[in-house]
Amino acid sequence: MRNMERNRGHIATEQRHPNTTGLDALTTSECVELLAVDHRDAITAVQNASESIAVLVDEVVNRTGRLIYIGCGTSGRLGVLDAAECPPTFQADSGKVIGIIAGGDASLRTSSEAKEDVFEGAHEELNKLELNDQDVVLGITAGGTTPWVHGGLSLAKSKGAFTALLTCAEVPCACDHVIHLDTGPEPLTGSTRLKAGTATKLTLNIITTTYFTKIGKVYGNYMVDLKATNDKLMDRGIRIIEALCNISRDEARALLIDSHKDVKAAIVMHHKSVTREEALDLINDAGGHLTQLL
Repeated sequence: MRNMERNRGHIATEQRHPNTTGLDALTTSECVELLAVDHRDAITAVQNASESIAVLVDEVVNRTGRLIYIGCGTSGRLGVLDAAECPPTFQADSGKVIGIIAGGDASLRTSSEAKEDVFEGAHEELNKLELNDQDVVLGITAGGTTPWVHGGLSLAKSKGAFTALLTCAEVPCACDHVIHLDTGPEPLTGSTRLKAGTATKLTLNIITTTYFTKIGKVYGNYMVDLKATNDKLMDRGIRIIEALCNISRDEARALLIDSHKDVKAAIVMHHKSVTREEALDLINDAGGHLTQLL
């Protein structure tokens, strides 16, 4: 019977790392240090891809639709994680950044590697989203060859969405844009949850942080679109208001409570001497950008 599996030995993430061939013989301290040092390559890879990452962010900013991550295994989990962190960090709508993983939410805890070989595997979930030309779909696959991801990108492209691939391998892709993170071989051969995963997580953090900064969710380096829903966020909100309004902590707390714990509204209420409702109207008129109001 003819073998059906593809030889992926030429892909960098599948190759043997020349500096870690004796990994199993190291002491615990030596192993920890080696793995930590090797992860420096993840930072370098992301820095080298910064212009390519910026192109993707500009596409998301310039479109009115959604940013949709699709991936399998570690790549899929990282996409779901980044999407889940956007609402509490930026008070973003949960439908603005969406993470889809092969096998569904169950795959966040239990691996389902076989799913990634199905080219049409992502189609059902993507069709539910009714993709259009204002959406951006980012396929995430460290090794670059995952059929589930490429199939999803193919469908998204046919629907008019802007499509991109985030990968740590040099591979062909029939999409609109490729972000290549050149992390090289893994210290544990083929284990892309290591520095490839680290570089991927960092890149996703950068994409969404830059995106939400560009659309007014950030003022200076403060996350001003913050809803104080617990003690930690209440404290953070108070300190942001203190700094941006130059008032005491007690005054900032009272202002935050009057704004229904909406930091951005509280700041505008103080600077414009308006009610909460008036502040919200001003914020809306400014497209959410405090820079236009302060």
